[in-house]
Amino acid sequence: MTYHATTPFGQRPVTAGLLENARAARAPAPVPRVDKWQLFRQLCTGRLAFGVTDRELGVLNALLSFLPEQSLDSGETLTVFPSNRALSERAYGMAESTLRRHLAALVRSGLITRQDSPNGKRYARRDRGGEITQAFGFDLRPLLLRAREIAEAAQAAEDAAARLKSLRETVMLKKRDAYKLAEYGVAEGLPGNWEEILDQLALLHRNSRRKLDFASWEELHTDVDNLLIKVLGLVSETEDMSGNDVNSERQFQNSKQDTLVSEHCLETSDGASERSGNEVVKDESEIQHSPASIRVPLALVLKACPDVIPYAKDPIRDWRDLCKTTQVVSGMMGISRSALDEARAAMGSECAASVVAGMLQRVDEIRNPGGYLRSLTAKAQLGKFSPGPMIMSLLNRETS
Repeated sequence: MTYHATTPFGQRPVTAGLLENARAARAPAPVPRVDKWQLFRQLCTGRLAFGVTDRELGVLNALLSFLPEQSLDSGETLTVFPSNRALSERAYGMAESTLRRHLAALVRSGLITRQDSPNGKRYARRDRGGEITQAFGFDLRPLLLRAREIAEAAQAAEDAAARLKSLRETVMLKKRDAYKLAEYGVAEGLPGNWEEILDQLALLHRNSRRKLDFASWEELHTDVDNLLIKVLGLVSETEDMSGNDVNSERQFQNSKQDTLVSEHCLETSDGASERSGNEVVKDESEIQHSPASIRVPLALVLKACPDVIPYAKDPIRDWRDLCKTTQVVSGMMGISRSALDEARAAMGSECAASVVAGMLQRVDEIRNPGGYLRSLTAKAQLGKFSPGPMIMSLLNRETS
């Protein structure tokens, strides 16, 4: 005769929760069988819905390991009866007092139930063939009964984590845009209270480094979104930031740019070169061969800087094509038209295009592309910069 007691052994009191869990454990299983380790992984994912900690899940993992079958089967005995010593060993040496506390928490959560023997010991009674007829210990059947609930909780937790990750990424991207645009405003001397804006961004950055819940990330998103709108408004008032527009009529908007492109992207071996913004020197003896005027072969530039190729409207066949493409790319990187014009004036359009292509190739390493190009332009004006070493360095990195 087999009888399953409802009340606990010893001094443990009867509670409404204990009686409810006992009744639920006798209900028919919604699924006949489930892989115990797959179910355990789902429980780990959705554990917050069941109010269990990682330490309690470690104890449950140890209990599951005492069940010889791979699956939780409604037709099998799902009660395990390890001693505290054996259970502690599989729980990585957990102290017995801690073990008892976590076992009690698992029972309260309704994930396991106790099947107490008359003397409170854990053991199994077997028939002559060695089959278990009754076991006293921890019944794992509630896991099978709640398999669908556990799976749904795991899916809900994964969905929530995905939403949180997407929101966090959006905050980080907007924060980065606001910060770099603010740096651009400072570098270009645009009007605006940039110091205050940078201080606000620094505070947002510090807050974003803390462990936040979804609601806190939503508040942070609102703050950074408002700040980005403010920065964009300040920049758009003084600077045309539409450099990433690929329409041909917006790529060259002034006669100075047209002159530069025609003089340097189409110049031949007749020695025509650029002395100032739009002055052409036709006398070979008047040409100043500064280091910046030494042109790297186009094929070598494209080999060292392949990231520029996808931005071209048509295949890049000559220097004019590269100049047009880097005109688009420079705006996308936040380089102002004035900074690009100065670079072309100091280096020549072809060398400037090579520099911009090189900057694009390692744009993740350049904190302020506009300021960086201006610093190279200043060196070129002093005859202390040539794009050759930059391109060769990129070429060596590309082929290594």
